[in-house]
Amino acid sequence: MSATLEEILAQALQELAAVNDLIQLDKVRVHYLGKKGLFTLQMKELGKLDPEQRRSVGQIINQAKDQFQQQLEACKEQLENAALAARLASESIDVTLPGRGQSVAGLHPVTTTLRRISRIFASVGFKVAEGPEIEDDYHNFEALNIPAHHPARAMHDTFYFDAHTVLRTHTSPVQIRTMESENAAIQILRIPLCFIR
Repeated sequence: MSATLEEILAQALQELAAVNDLIQLDKVRVHYLGKKGLFTLQMKELGKLDPEQRRSVGQIINQAKDQFQQQLEACKEQLENAALAARLASESIDVTLPGRGQSVAGLHPVTTTLRRISRIFASVGFKVAEGPEIEDDYHNFEALNIPAHHPARAMHDTFYFDAHTVLRTHTSPVQIRTMESENAAIQILRIPLCFIR
């Protein structure tokens, strides 16, 4: 190994030992292995040598270059591990801290509007009433004078649980129940149950 190459390798290893972060490491790599790096320039000088010397000197340069690359990789791995450990330490979560409070959500605009409408109608004498979603045949059809042959009673328009129980098809059964309970015909505003709850 020529004195110049020995000096380059010693200097390269010394610079690697002084590296503190990955940015500095990359600068050292480029300085020695880049297009204009010191090891690269040594390889370019091979063209000026005799063919016999070229082979032996090329092997020596490659050995020095390989030695530097091994140290470079070891240094890179060490710096990456240190950076990861520092990041994990800074991003750790203290599970003993109290939980974060959650912000309370607002009401849906439709719900807000329905409640406002209900208050307005209640202020002028209307009553908001609720009734069962599963209704008997009498309150859903008979009390409203919907005959047995009416299309609303067809299977494709009404969900039947059995011969006398249906899924309420409209809000009028609630009016019937309210009038029965109040024993008087009163004005009723019916708000769908899915919006009230």
